[in-house]
Amino acid sequence: NCSEYGNGSCSESERPLGIRADMYSFMAGAIFITVFGNLTMIISISYFKQLHTPTNFLILSMAVTDFLLGFTIMPYSMIRLVENCWYFGLTFCKIHYSFDLMLSITSIFHLCSVAIDRFYAICYPLRYSTKMTIPVIKRLLLLCWSVPGAFAFGVVFSEAYADGIEGYDILVACSSSCPVMFNKLWGTTLFMAGFFTPGSVMVGIYGKIFAVSKKHSRAINNLPENQNNQMRKDKKAAKTLGIVMGVFLLCWFPCFFTILLDPFLNFSTPIVLFDALTWFGYFNSTCNPLIYGFFYPWFRRALKYIFLGKIFSSHFHNTNLFTQKETE
Repeated sequence: NCSEYGNGSCSESERPLGIRADMYSFMAGAIFITVFGNLTMIISISYFKQLHTPTNFLILSMAVTDFLLGFTIMPYSMIRLVENCWYFGLTFCKIHYSFDLMLSITSIFHLCSVAIDRFYAICYPLRYSTKMTIPVIKRLLLLCWSVPGAFAFGVVFSEAYADGIEGYDILVACSSSCPVMFNKLWGTTLFMAGFFTPGSVMVGIYGKIFAVSKKHSRAINNLPENQNNQMRKDKKAAKTLGIVMGVFLLCWFPCFFTILLDPFLNFSTPIVLFDALTWFGYFNSTCNPLIYGFFYPWFRRALKYIFLGKIFSSHFHNTNLFTQKETE
């Protein structure tokens, strides 16, 4: 008897047409900024040789993560949230949720890698060039993509996340809302391994970075000019990446915390609320290119060159994106 779940069909939306149109407009705008902003970041770092640094390769990969989230995940989630229904079938539901989970965890793994990179650059500058080499960056990127991918697809397609949840089979057969519910074991595992532990590592690393940066600030006037400028640039980069990390934790904490609590509250979280919290997490991918555009003049210059079509000129990839003041 599927009467409790609407007999497996989508019920009519209770939202007025005007509200639905406003929701679609707002979310479509967020998707556009996410896709276009991160695509610009990808083109900029890939095209301009001056930006081919270990740190920027990590940022490039993170932009790819955010781009894929905006291009492949957010449109379907938009429809599910506005219409309060999943139109695309159970198999695609699992594929969608697997990629959603993978990209979310991949983002935080990237931020951990960036934190490690900045830790060596600021705390051990003399060892940085030997520690953070291109082969090391490649291994970090392999870790950032493979572990979340194996975890997400393995847990979702094996349905291990649903073991012991009473009535889950009936819910899947009858519901039209793409139900994915984590039991106590996997909800706790996801929160601890996918969010809390790497988040704590990042906070600890950035705490150390800012402590060292504060020491540098006191000694900065007594250093030679070239070291002085390098420390100023490292401090600005650490501040910017710290803001990126803070926005990530702020955006994704409510969603991960709900996944942790929901099985202990007998799965009483409304699907609409869960989708809304997930979208709050998605906004992190929207914010990242805006943060870089605000703090990095080179990103704004690259965006201008892309708009003007100058990147199609031969040898333009050697263009200097930094002013004399930024290079000194």
